[in-house]
Amino acid sequence: MGKKRLIMQKIEEILKEKILILDGAMGTMIQQYNFTEEDFRGERFKDFPVPLKGNNDLLSITQPEAIKEIHKKYLEAGADIIETNTFSGTTIAMADYKMEDLVYELNYESAKIAKEIANEFTKNEPKKPRFVAGSMGPTNKTASMSPEVNDPGFRAITFEELKTAYKQQAEALIDGGADLLLVETVFDTLNAKAALFAIEEIKSERKIHIPVMVSGTITDASGRTLSGQTAEAFLISVSHIPLLTVGLNCALGAKQLTPYLQIISDKTSFAVSAHPNAGLPNAFGEYDESPQDMAEQIKEYLDKNLVNIVGGCCGTTPEHIKAIAEMVKDYKPRIAAQ
Repeated sequence: MGKKRLIMQKIEEILKEKILILDGAMGTMIQQYNFTEEDFRGERFKDFPVPLKGNNDLLSITQPEAIKEIHKKYLEAGADIIETNTFSGTTIAMADYKMEDLVYELNYESAKIAKEIANEFTKNEPKKPRFVAGSMGPTNKTASMSPEVNDPGFRAITFEELKTAYKQQAEALIDGGADLLLVETVFDTLNAKAALFAIEEIKSERKIHIPVMVSGTITDASGRTLSGQTAEAFLISVSHIPLLTVGLNCALGAKQLTPYLQIISDKTSFAVSAHPNAGLPNAFGEYDESPQDMAEQIKEYLDKNLVNIVGGCCGTTPEHIKAIAEMVKDYKPRIAAQ
């Protein structure tokens, strides 16, 4: 109990002193390894009945050295916070691979790997402590909308099912050593509420304090989430929970995200985070924005005093994070609205 509270106090203190750097994309880095189906399976799952290529979370078990190496590169680039390799680590998302039974192990091992590397860096550089954020993605189901055009009242999942799945994930991440939890890429705030409800339940049951970050996704130039909320509505929807940060990530590049970050920054007393994509995807679905270009765009966040934590999402690499870290070091963190 005491240890988690101390970590929370430490992060809150550091946030008053400087802008913290979040890492970049895990998936982008994994792609560079060109892992085959056999690599994803490893020895343990060589006879598994369904294809496993593309199940990036599984690599924490079958290719842990690669995941360690990715974390290490981001920490070397200047990241203060690294995210666990658990974006799809719920029974809901793992059902695609018939791996629901592995969810606890996947999250636990991913957190453990990240924490070991973070601890190494903290030990070598005590004045720059490194933290692990347990990544909790949105799942591939939505609680607010029907996937059936002809049946708008239909829901593929219930709030209770989401809460149960998120609770299992969060408990494993905490047990594995995560310092904070990041409910990210929120396209449906009702899904995020299920995650937040699950986390609050754990905090109450275990009598622990663990910092929580929430990051929504504005899907296009309409300035709304996929389920139709504006940035302000998203903020209002989650602000009843005691959060470390609220912010935005994914979907848009840094430049396109600025006006929506401004809205959130103007209207919240929480710290604000942003981890945009490396620009918008090209015709091949790839991200072309250079580290320097992205850092230059993030400079606008800094000049406007919008952020307390900044990093990268799709298409970003350690080079992007290094350029952002270099840009950020001369700026003071955002002072929260009261």
